[in-house]
Amino acid sequence: MTLKEQITADLTTAMKAREAERTSTLRMVKAAFMNREIEKRAALDEDESLKLLRSMVKQRRDSIEQYTKGGRQDLVDKEQAEIEVIEAYLPQGASAEVIEAAIAEAIAETSAASMKDIGKVMKAVQAKLAGKNADGRTVSEIVKSKLGG
Repeated sequence: MTLKEQITADLTTAMKAREAERTSTLRMVKAAFMNREIEKRAALDEDESLKLLRSMVKQRRDSIEQYTKGGRQDLVDKEQAEIEVIEAYLPQGASAEVIEAAIAEAIAETSAASMKDIGKVMKAVQAKLAGKNADGRTVSEIVKSKLGG
């Protein structure tokens, strides 16, 4: 069963169970899939589907940051609930130890010594963590701290 089919099936289940928040979020996800397929003029493969879900989670995290600054806790809670529903369809995220190990390897491979080398290190780390669902912002912060930034 593809990710899109799973989401459609779960949407039906959520509607029957009268779970309003889950139904709303899954409808939004399904619409995003359809929009992306229309843009592409073809069905999404599994990697593209996961990439779309990751971008949706990232958008919500950015929104949470803005809503927190604006003092809108009600909207923060709504976005957080949406993230939880969407993340259920993503593979388990990379652990802190896996991220740290990948960064250490990348720094050693690129012989990075300062913040000037952050681009090379990030590129190497992203290659090592491909498919492991690692948050880019977290990776970037760890790399900066390791390089003394």
